Amino acid sequence: MKRIAGWTLASPATLLVLLGLVAPVAATIYTTFGTPGGPFSTYQAFFASGFRRTVLLRTINVSLIVTVIALVIGFVTAYVVSRAPSWLKSILIVAAVFPLLTGVVVRSFAWLIILGKNGILNSTLINLGIITEPLQMLYTQGSVILAMVYLFVPLMVLTLVGVLEAIPDDLIQASASLGANSWATFTQVILPLAVPGLIVGAVLVFTGSFTSYATPQLLGGEQVMMMGTLMYQQAMVTFDWVSASTIAAIMVVITIAIVAAMNAAARRLNPMTV
Repeated sequence: MKRIAGWTLASPATLLVLLGLVAPVAATIYTTFGTPGGPFSTYQAFFASGFRRTVLLRTINVSLIVTVIALVIGFVTAYVVSRAPSWLKSILIVAAVFPLLTGVVVRSFAWLIILGKNGILNSTLINLGIITEPLQMLYTQGSVILAMVYLFVPLMVLTLVGVLEAIPDDLIQASASLGANSWATFTQVILPLAVPGLIVGAVLVFTGSFTSYATPQLLGGEQVMMMGTLMYQQAMVTFDWVSASTIAAIMVVITIAIVAAMNAAARRLNPMTV
């Protein structure tokens, strides 16, 4: 009876997810198999194009780099916040998540002002005598990675703070009393217990980076085109909706595969991870 009651209560939300999320994605993928050239002709055309393969590999590479950097920065930041006094903790959390209060486009435009040839960073370097001519910082892979790290680190911090706060201080003190140094305590106590939070944060950052459009478009342009930009171009510039749907389907499959791989890695690192 409890199971029946549970399914009854969950059915409205389940129906909403099916209609609002699963059905549109399924319809998008379905359109890619109905072309005259055969059910997989659009996918064959995609992978036969060297340009599109380059865009796909670049997107995966950038997303993985952003995820790794965000993991390191977010973990260190979250650990400092979780061990701070209660009065300071609130201030640090607000400071960490404050960028989320600003839109993605606005934050990306801020990097245009910072990294442009006449921007703040080039002007500062020239005034200090470090360089004589402005550096080309915009429309490079580095500028896209930098901006995405800035965008997604707050998500990583929010994800990890609660996980690290839940680690009892008694465990850390017990580890130290048994003779473990700081590194051993970190690798054998703190890190294994933080694995679930690390996986959730990594999934959020990777999927956000992999599907991002505004930041690669503004800071990468045509020189550093990524999958989100390519999909928009196919749908809104060339009006090739089948190609855009194919790109979307490939992004969905790769995202699911990466998430599954992260979960498998988490289970190996921590058998208690679900």
